[in-house]
Amino acid sequence: MIKNVLLCGIGAVGLTYACKLQDYSPECLKVLVDEERLRRYTETPLKMNGEERFFDYILPDRKDYKADLVLIATKMDGLDAVLENLRNFVDENTIILPLINGISAEEKIAEVYGWERTLYGYFIGHSAMRVGNEVVQDGIGKIVFGGLPEALPQLDIGEKLEVNLRDNSALVAEFFTRAGIDFDNPENIKYSKWLKYGLNIISNQSSCILKLTFGDMQKSKEFHSFAHNILQEVVELARAEGVEGWQNLEEDVFKALSTMVADGRTSMWQDIDAGKKTELDIFAGTVIQLGKKHGIPTPYNQVLYEMIRILEVKA
Repeated sequence: MIKNVLLCGIGAVGLTYACKLQDYSPECLKVLVDEERLRRYTETPLKMNGEERFFDYILPDRKDYKADLVLIATKMDGLDAVLENLRNFVDENTIILPLINGISAEEKIAEVYGWERTLYGYFIGHSAMRVGNEVVQDGIGKIVFGGLPEALPQLDIGEKLEVNLRDNSALVAEFFTRAGIDFDNPENIKYSKWLKYGLNIISNQSSCILKLTFGDMQKSKEFHSFAHNILQEVVELARAEGVEGWQNLEEDVFKALSTMVADGRTSMWQDIDAGKKTELDIFAGTVIQLGKKHGIPTPYNQVLYEMIRILEVKA
């Protein structure tokens, strides 16, 4: 049974789940931070929907605590530091679940801590708005996770690991149910990851250039035509990568887009406005790399990459 949860990363998604877990049971949650963030969050508490929130912060050098479940809610460029800072808190029973955009975080985690501890996962839901130390989010969203992606049998991991991953998925599902956290545990988690990836590719990247809310994207026929061309590159890569169900990807991505809150702004648009580095490298950057790997042209994502890089430098 999962009792101790360690949260890494307390941005928009991380803070949302820190609050949910604290409301469920303050004793179950610790938040991993470095000394600078500990000072900052102590002096200026984080706010969720206008309410100050105080958490049980833990520093990387502590040695008397082990986590049953680790939730990683950083951006991809913060993952390496998190994996190093986690070492004192992981044992043979720890389950690690990333809520990170893109399609490669799980492989990086497994390289350090093994597939036997690593689940595939992501967050999907209404976008959050973050200004300074405050996040506004309406609570609508869910964690999607799974432990048996199609890639695993290719790694010659054996029957024992498959059983372990099923057990880990069941433990997380039981805990989320107990904690009142919405989740989905699909059979084809690899397809689900690519669905979220496709949604990010068309919405995050386009919005930070065109300044479109989700409602703008939902209503615009011109945007749908543009997004179709961007998404076709992702669909072709999914096919080349052996993603089961790739034929349904475009339809399902546009269905997911239609569920987003109309006045929501993507995280990439917010990053550009705040002068922060975006997740461009794991979006268009990864599309371009996979295109070269498979000999698939990716001109739309190449242009998006170059335009957004200009915006990053300008910011």
